Amino acid sequence: MKRREFLRTSAMGLAGASLYPQLVQAAEFYEGHPLAPKPSPLPAKARQLVFIFLTGGFSHVDTFDPKPELTKKDGQKTDRGVLSASRFEFKRYGQSGLEISELFPHMGKVADDLCVIRSMKNDFGDHFQGTLAMHTGSGSVPMPSLGSWLSYGLGTLNPNLPSYMILAKFMPYAGGQNWDNSFLPTSHQGVRVVPGQDPIPNLKTPVESVSLRELEQKMLADINKIHAKDRPHDARLNARMSSFDIARGMMNEAPEAFDLSKEKDSVLENYGLERGEKESFSWQCLIARRLIERGVRVVQLVDTGANNNWDAHGNMETHRNKAKYVDQGIAALIGDLRDRGMLDDTLVVCCTEFGRTPFADSESAKGRGHHRHAFTCLMAGGGVKGGHVHGASDEIGMEVAEDLVHYHDFHATILRLMGFDHEKLTYRYGGRDFRLTDVSGKVVDSLIA
Repeated sequence: MKRREFLRTSAMGLAGASLYPQLVQAAEFYEGHPLAPKPSPLPAKARQLVFIFLTGGFSHVDTFDPKPELTKKDGQKTDRGVLSASRFEFKRYGQSGLEISELFPHMGKVADDLCVIRSMKNDFGDHFQGTLAMHTGSGSVPMPSLGSWLSYGLGTLNPNLPSYMILAKFMPYAGGQNWDNSFLPTSHQGVRVVPGQDPIPNLKTPVESVSLRELEQKMLADINKIHAKDRPHDARLNARMSSFDIARGMMNEAPEAFDLSKEKDSVLENYGLERGEKESFSWQCLIARRLIERGVRVVQLVDTGANNNWDAHGNMETHRNKAKYVDQGIAALIGDLRDRGMLDDTLVVCCTEFGRTPFADSESAKGRGHHRHAFTCLMAGGGVKGGHVHGASDEIGMEVAEDLVHYHDFHATILRLMGFDHEKLTYRYGGRDFRLTDVSGKVVDSLIA
């Protein structure tokens, strides 16, 4: 039995358990609750997902996909432009010897946990469509997000928190469409939290009104349950009841989840956080761990918005600050989950919409253009091989050379790790069955441990 599973089992059996106490409250899910936990149809490697999105398209050849041949050909003219070597040094890390650039020294410390996919491909080369495709499987038609599909398929582990939460200070390209439920029931809509002093406004209840409010809520809940018994198949009613239940539960539980005052100084230091800090990406990463601990099924992190991001057309040096902003937090999150015995069944994904060209964006520019034909994404924990490289781009990073992973394959693999056949997780709408991977996609078995 895995250590985390043992801890959870113990928590369920001991009323006074301090670990995962929220999971003891499963009885609070009323009959027909749309977010009640469901078993996965297939054996699952992962129970929960942390989905990290780095906005703007980070350059694979400057981060996790070293190209010595590109260095040799630096300055050579091609029909596409002048080849441009990476200006960042790569180093081998861990027992696996995984090569990572100087931009991510902290990620190097968790190299043996990382599964680096160097053969990603997107169908869309613009930010809006490329971002949507990575989130929803569709770059053109609004569709449910990955997180919404998982919420629909698995429910949540805690009735007092949403099943799908997004930590995003800024809106990425395509905005809220990236975590929209679309035609899935509204209870599977992602809930955005904005880092800052008041991440979820209006959660705190005036002290003098608590007793009266609790009485009112109990009366309304009792009435709703009686009403629901007469309408057992009314999905809209169940969704509305669920939204009220979650809102009520969040008033009690969310403030504690977002309160870092009891975290040890050593933990804050590991994430690079000052006590009282509430706006950095490292704060988002630590909150993600706390939400996973409290049973949120899917937690998404977004680093920047549609401006001032990884879109380095003019100068690749801008990657330095962007990497510094996220490097320590992501590495700390992976290490923290591992040290707490949570990484085995929590899948961590770090991706972007596309890569960047191996040639300069123009003769005068020091940056790179959009490149959908080959780029890199990362996974850790949740049943994937650690210290592993899957696939390869060609010698200059222009095209996929081995084991191409389309974004539909990427999604199919995530669903398989979470216990689903991607072809069978469907929802009927408008007379046809829809799924995350549309009519394609295959599971990448070789990266699964």
